Amino acid sequence: MPQLTIDKIEYTIMLVKLFASHYHLTPVQAYRYISRYDGVGFIERNYGVMHTLSFQEMVQGLSDYCHRKGGLLK
Repeated sequence: MPQLTIDKIEYTIMLVKLFASHYHLTPVQAYRYISRYDGVGFIERNYGVMHTLSFQEMVQGLSDYCHRKGGLLK
């Protein structure tokens, strides 16, 4: 598997875990929420920029994105 793919997977896992912690969800609940509102696609499309920012900024950015797509967490 290419290193870039591994990096994206590891980054996504960490971001989901931090999102879960921030919103007091289990990682499974967080992943389902993020996935439902196209957050996984958002991460994949924007990985090049996202991984250069802090996780705190990206949890907020991901939350904002999902909220714009209909999610209720803010």
